Amino acid sequence: MKVPGGIQCLKYLMIIFSVIFAFAGTALLSIGLWLRFDPKTKDLFEGPDSTHVFYTVVYMLIGVGAVIMAVGFLGCCGAIRESPCMLGTFFALLLVLFAIQVAAGIWGFYNQSKVVDDITTFYVQTYNNYKTTGEEALRETLRLIQSGLNCCGPTGNADAAKDTCPQGELLEELMTKSCPDAIEEVFDSKLHIVGGVGIAVGIIMIFGMILSMLLCCAIRKSREIV
Repeated sequence: MKVPGGIQCLKYLMIIFSVIFAFAGTALLSIGLWLRFDPKTKDLFEGPDSTHVFYTVVYMLIGVGAVIMAVGFLGCCGAIRESPCMLGTFFALLLVLFAIQVAAGIWGFYNQSKVVDDITTFYVQTYNNYKTTGEEALRETLRLIQSGLNCCGPTGNADAAKDTCPQGELLEELMTKSCPDAIEEVFDSKLHIVGGVGIAVGIIMIFGMILSMLLCCAIRKSREIV
């Protein structure tokens, strides 16, 4: 049985929200799989010196992306089938994801220095291993990190592993900052952006929970009346 005409708008909003939510999960899952299996980064997970930092982040992306995709699909099916049970389950799962996000945000805020130290340690280990072995995979990893952060070497010395550093004018190369400093600077300067994104995602989740509960209650009420 279909819900009354005025509630159809709520139903379509729920479907649109769920589809967008599922696509967001698909994007996270795709990024995680790309980082895990791309030839330039997959060696980071297979070598004896593999760091738990990238390991944790990438597998979190894969896991969270898969869960979000499944939850979005559940919400979409619940709205299309007008199933209070599926919509209630969608609400519960979204609430769990919201709680996990809040917990992760609090953990990240209080452990920011540890995360910076772990990433810096990984970079220095990768740099030293490349200087020792000259492996192509390590060189590509250093290029990705140093190009993204616009830095060069543990001390900012442009002569150290110069083939992995960003290329530019001589003066620019001489003034290039060290990667440990660049890593710390990124976390210090971008923390408010990360926090803003987290708040925005939290608001979207709250909106989805409200929407699912409104539709669930409306469907039950319409069936009780009939």
